[in-house]
Amino acid sequence: MKFLRRISTGRLLVLCAGVVAVGIGTGALALATTGGGPTPPTKPLPAAIHDALAAPPVDGISARIQFTNHLIDSSSVQGSDPLLTGASGRLWASRDGKLRLELQSDGGAGDTQVVIDGKRFLLYSADTNTAYRGTLPQSGARTRSFKQDGTPSIDQIRRELTRLALHLSLSGATPTDIAGRPAYGVRIAPKHDGGLLGNAQLAWDAVHGTPLRAAVYAKGDSSPVLELRVTDISFGAVPDSVFAISPPPGTKVTDISPPSGHPAGEQRHAPVTGLSRVGKRVNFQVTAPRSLVGLPRGKVHLIEAGKENGALVTYGNGLGGIAVVELPTSGESQSRGQSGASGSLSELNLPKISINGVSGEELDTALGTAIHFKRRGVEYTVAGSVPPTAAEDAARGL
Repeated sequence: MKFLRRISTGRLLVLCAGVVAVGIGTGALALATTGGGPTPPTKPLPAAIHDALAAPPVDGISARIQFTNHLIDSSSVQGSDPLLTGASGRLWASRDGKLRLELQSDGGAGDTQVVIDGKRFLLYSADTNTAYRGTLPQSGARTRSFKQDGTPSIDQIRRELTRLALHLSLSGATPTDIAGRPAYGVRIAPKHDGGLLGNAQLAWDAVHGTPLRAAVYAKGDSSPVLELRVTDISFGAVPDSVFAISPPPGTKVTDISPPSGHPAGEQRHAPVTGLSRVGKRVNFQVTAPRSLVGLPRGKVHLIEAGKENGALVTYGNGLGGIAVVELPTSGESQSRGQSGASGSLSELNLPKISINGVSGEELDTALGTAIHFKRRGVEYTVAGSVPPTAAEDAARGL
């Protein structure tokens, strides 16, 4: 929490974009327009997914990639950090879970590197001469048991897809080709409360089951807001030296790690929720009206950060809802002002708006809006997959 209070808006967005890029690069990829290469035979979606999961693992991947980012208008971005402006680059992945993503700046400001090595990660931006490193959170949840070889059966996949279909619209497995490889693609869209999200399009190699492309589309837009696609790919072992990179001398390095967990024998405490209970654990008056812009108040959650506990208040349901984060204004943030940490070359030119007489900043993106302002010793962040007018009305309703 203290790290999030110190980081500037521009650097926070670079970090978030890095997480999105890694998620796209390792999770699944988007439906591509056919490029004239070979296409696989038609299959039902459950069978196509099963065959991808059952494919023998490859020793490694080396690929050329293209990353597109139209989330933020280019006039709001200073500098040329490729995570904010988009870029071409390279990707390497190993059989034991190592990943390196390199995005090459077209403006000559330097590359951005994202590296995952087992439980650790590194994000380095040459444009800002900053790096973020730490350990990835580990889930304690047990995986559901499938067949003996670990691959779910076609019937199990079909049942899971049926459950997903209650909330999502799923296309069939569309035969296509990506980077000269036969591939299957699928389109996924929310059925209800999708906010500004239109759909996500995913695709994978029909032979190896390897992710090849991913894209996220805003509602009503035929061009992707975020897209990572493979333009060339080869399969084979990748040397460990490819993943052994570190920031150059003089880089400002910030360590980010989740809590180390609970000591042996110590019980995990249940989350603190409810306006009354949360109000007793913070040192300010939580602002939580029963509704905002016609959306009913949902849950009030405690954000635990020692003496700087805060509150998260949600309104509405699904992606079309609004979240309000309330934190006490620290002396450190007051001395810095609204601009955040100094010296960054990749800050954002955020428009200033008035929230009931208090100056605030607004970040308007293709997938949602975030507003930040301070009032009587409390910092407020209002965010949601909603248009700017809705976010502004919500902020003024606090």
